[in-house]
Amino acid sequence: MPVDVTAKQRAFQTTALAALGRFRLRLSRNDDLRRRALRPVSHHTACAGQTHRCPIRIPHVTWLRAFEAAARHSSFSDAAAELFLTPAAVSQQIRLLEQHLGVQLFRRLPRGVALTDVGQAYALPIRKSFSEMQDATEGLFTIRSKRKVRVRASISYATLILAPRLKDFHDLHPEIEIELSTAVWSDRMDDETIDLDIRYGTGHWEDRDIWQLSQEFALLVCHPDHAHRFGGKNKIHDILAAGTVPILGSEVEWARYSDHFDLSFGTPPIWLKADSSLVALQTISAGFGTALIHESFARPFLERGSLVSLLSHRLPIKQSYFLVAREGFGDYHDVDALRKWIIETTAPAT
Repeated sequence: MPVDVTAKQRAFQTTALAALGRFRLRLSRNDDLRRRALRPVSHHTACAGQTHRCPIRIPHVTWLRAFEAAARHSSFSDAAAELFLTPAAVSQQIRLLEQHLGVQLFRRLPRGVALTDVGQAYALPIRKSFSEMQDATEGLFTIRSKRKVRVRASISYATLILAPRLKDFHDLHPEIEIELSTAVWSDRMDDETIDLDIRYGTGHWEDRDIWQLSQEFALLVCHPDHAHRFGGKNKIHDILAAGTVPILGSEVEWARYSDHFDLSFGTPPIWLKADSSLVALQTISAGFGTALIHESFARPFLERGSLVSLLSHRLPIKQSYFLVAREGFGDYHDVDALRKWIIETTAPAT
């Protein structure tokens, strides 16, 4: 799947170019360094005998890398170990750098080396430039190789079930980025950018790769104060008569609930009709109204006491949530990793 060049990628490109520019700028603006490092020397034949400052080309990057490592370690041997070179090779590269600049960067001591004053002044911008270029390179190309896994689910499923668990997946796979989008109704893979689609239905779709994620039951719930206002759970008919909050598309479930448990309340008066379970739950948890809600959606509200179940009856729901994967998902490790995790953490036991 092609990877878009994002604003963040462009920012890293800009950073990389800016780092190179700052590297050159530091060399040109450090007057003290230029007076001491860019003075005319005999090996610059084009400038020999001239009294004005002679510009020097930026040294070879391998010389600079050897210098930066040796300056950081205060040791040619440790720098050689870091760069997978011999101490003699590091010493030779630094000698070439000193000849190129016409100054001594290190004092050779009986036990090791030490930077000269000009060496210390030169080491700071060199070290910072290498660090910036490394950060820019890693940032730019790590982003380019990183692919988003795009997941779609209903607003209720995404908010109440999937999103609260995604940190667990991130702890297992911090390298995988997830893009979660929501939809009120979804019954087909109509967006070619979606990798994994969580749908509600019977599972009878043309898609080839489908896994059931839930076995749904419906509960009759309301705010505890609302139940007490009408004399508690024993006054179920009075509570329902005050107004219900059915969910668009599931109105028939009220009659099924009444018939299944022989409660004889039929279809009670509607106070507000919601287009999602999330809206219904938020509405009744404010203190008024009753809803017939999937147990999996109501569970967090029940656990924190903002809702109560009016009856112990659990109505089996014919439809369920299913995970649908785009064809060819197995070609992408990150998509398959998220698919397996969703199934393992949400699918019903068999």
